[in-house]
Amino acid sequence: MSVEKKKVEGWNEPSAKERLALLNRTETIAMVGVSAKKSRPSNFVATYLLSSSANFEIFFVNPVEDEILGKPCYKSLSDLPVVPDMVDVFRKSEDLPEVAIEAVEIGASSLWIQLGLWSVEAAEIALAGELELVMDRCIKIEHARFHGGLHLAGFDTGVIDSRRSKK
Repeated sequence: MSVEKKKVEGWNEPSAKERLALLNRTETIAMVGVSAKKSRPSNFVATYLLSSSANFEIFFVNPVEDEILGKPCYKSLSDLPVVPDMVDVFRKSEDLPEVAIEAVEIGASSLWIQLGLWSVEAAEIALAGELELVMDRCIKIEHARFHGGLHLAGFDTGVIDSRRSKK
């Protein structure tokens, strides 16, 4: 998936070291736009983030669902019982500025915009609100990369093997 990356004045994409440091500082994540459909990338990422290896407290923001993966859904970021460290966004590009505004308003520390998404306007809002910013990156892929869950080929080759065993 390729996205047109227009320059955001005053911001450079965080390096791998900076992304790792951000993930290591993060304890709570609000996932905005997570889907109840198991076939959706957001559901797959949510499943991963709920795993014990990820070790985050996860909150779901989806105004049309009551529960996803056994966890309650909140209608908006302002309805959450805590201020999340990070807001992870799975919404259409045109919705990103609105989510950035809400993330700033609730006092989140960072805004993570998922793979395939880029918004100069949302970035400018996040930066003006002093949020750390990541765009066009998958938090699941990044976490797995830094914590040994990805092989050079892009997946953990010890888990799935379609070859027949040799007898």
